[in-house]
Amino acid sequence: MDQDNPNRLLKRTGLIWSIVGLVLVVVVSVAIVAILNPPPPRTVVMTTGPQGSAYAEFGERYRALLAKEGIELQLRPSAGAVENLGHLRDPRSGVDVGFVQGGIGNLQQSADLVSLGTLFYEPLWFFYRNVQLDRGLSGLRGKRISIGPEGSGTRALTLALLARNGIDQSFAELLPFTPQVAGEKLLGGEIQAAIMLTSWDSPVVRKLAGATDVDLVSFPRADAYVALYPFLDKLVLPTGVGDLARNRPPVDTVLLAPKASLAVRRDLHPAIQYLLLDAASQIHGEPGIFQKAGQFPAAESIDIPLSEPARQFYKSGRPFLQRYLPFWLAVLVGQLLILLIPVVGVLYPTLRLMPAVYGWTMRQRIFRLYGELKFLEAEVERRGAEQGIEDLGAQLDRLEYRVNHFRVPVTFAHMLYTLRIHIALVRTRIDKR
Repeated sequence: MDQDNPNRLLKRTGLIWSIVGLVLVVVVSVAIVAILNPPPPRTVVMTTGPQGSAYAEFGERYRALLAKEGIELQLRPSAGAVENLGHLRDPRSGVDVGFVQGGIGNLQQSADLVSLGTLFYEPLWFFYRNVQLDRGLSGLRGKRISIGPEGSGTRALTLALLARNGIDQSFAELLPFTPQVAGEKLLGGEIQAAIMLTSWDSPVVRKLAGATDVDLVSFPRADAYVALYPFLDKLVLPTGVGDLARNRPPVDTVLLAPKASLAVRRDLHPAIQYLLLDAASQIHGEPGIFQKAGQFPAAESIDIPLSEPARQFYKSGRPFLQRYLPFWLAVLVGQLLILLIPVVGVLYPTLRLMPAVYGWTMRQRIFRLYGELKFLEAEVERRGAEQGIEDLGAQLDRLEYRVNHFRVPVTFAHMLYTLRIHIALVRTRIDKR
């Protein structure tokens, strides 16, 4: 019985407390990790742009780099930056990340979005052929002009600039072609002009810039446009950069250009954001015709604020673990480190409490023996001279036997010695009776 074997009871009590503490640690740790730091998703959806655009080309490069880390990046084509922003704002679209153009959004309408920084310049290319533009845009009146499809940043910016010049859609036939289709139709003579907002790396821009029968509009009042639209930058395309042998373009050309940013939903896992930022550094960090090495990605927030992982990335680079460990191993180790916080927080007070619980258990066992001794003493007082007390002596012998075989640490030995003295006193009283 447990009453006759106090050591067994103590061991069982310690085991119960250990199990309770372990279960509590596991439950608290799992809850904290599940709520505050869930594992990153293995599939991420990126909205890019129309076929042949710089957005589409860059999306493929991002997908290849993230695939090396075990992340599947699903690319979703779109009409352009305006449609991308709409997908990102809609939580039901399933889109996590996308390219957006500076100047098309605002903070009030994009509260659930954050930026990973600017990536590259998006010059506004105004190509034309067989049209006289010596006296301004009047030479395009009634012509067929591609200004990009609905939902594209090209169309939004072009319409804004045309309106600033007092030109509406009755000025010419404005067509909704993608950059690739517009380039083909311009070279084929089906349209007279094509306006597109894309980077120098876009294949259609390279092709049109080197063509001998296509010219490029220069913006002589670029400084005025930059003053009116602060999200625009003034760039210069050098003479002959399209084709040195044929000197295309034949003169330095002034261009207007917003910057493209990489926007993500605010709840996208920080580890995925760091992966995207690292990929952006590899893709956009090289020198280009309009940029210096390391100029992009840049910690700039044009329409939406920078995310906290982006701020940390531009300040100190990738997290320490991700620099030296494979992605998933770094994430696992990071989660284990986070687990240590609740584990230490629970185990430390538990370990501090265990000696007190053990001491309370030992004292309770000894006090229980004192209770039995007190009962025997009261029974001696209650019985009169005519009643025998031999059975009380036998009970006292059994109690003394249990006390003599009760093992306690040295800290509690004085309580047992005191109990033995009191047992001797009660025995003396019984012997006198």
